[in-house]
Amino acid sequence: MVETVPLPTRPRDQFGSRNARRLRKQGLIPGVIYGHKEEVVAVVMSRDDVDRVIRKAAHIVDVEYNGKTEKARVRELQWDHLGKEVLHVDLMRVSKDERIVIGIPIVLRGHAPGTTEGGVLDQPIHVLNVECPVLEIPEFIRVNIDHLGLGQAIHVKELTLPPGVVARGDPDAVVVHVKTHRVAEEPTAAAAGEGAAEPEVIKKTPKAEEEEE
Repeated sequence: MVETVPLPTRPRDQFGSRNARRLRKQGLIPGVIYGHKEEVVAVVMSRDDVDRVIRKAAHIVDVEYNGKTEKARVRELQWDHLGKEVLHVDLMRVSKDERIVIGIPIVLRGHAPGTTEGGVLDQPIHVLNVECPVLEIPEFIRVNIDHLGLGQAIHVKELTLPPGVVARGDPDAVVVHVKTHRVAEEPTAAAAGEGAAEPEVIKKTPKAEEEEE
């Protein structure tokens, strides 16, 4: 399960791009808290606290504001054009009985025997969309490939998921497989000769020459 990280905030009472730049110079990031048909709250939070949320890959945070704490989902992070600095944070209120659809990373474990038989390991799906309780989001989905031989595959429907987690999408989609490694055949002498033939030169007809003149 993904760790819940505390995120202290305080109300924001000044707005506009100029004020936002001033806040960022002070090490603060503006954001909003919304959802559950409650009022939208404008807040500011420490850049260090936001960086900690990002480092821990926390989907759910314990938002602290106005003397109370409630759980929220990190709905969106707005980055600068270089992708280095967070400019704004959107937080959406959640409750323990909610279910959400979210992408979870797939992590392979073990060694596929088929790769020693001339095969190549290929993983078409690196992130799996699942539906799960909002407070029980798995950190990753582990897939054991120790039994995967040449020409064999593991499909979405064959994955072992945590309780309450349901895969979305095509159940027959291939998550990982060992495919045959095919070496491109070298061209034969005859084919090489054909390929080396001089290109045909298309000459202008007398009529075309007259029209150009």
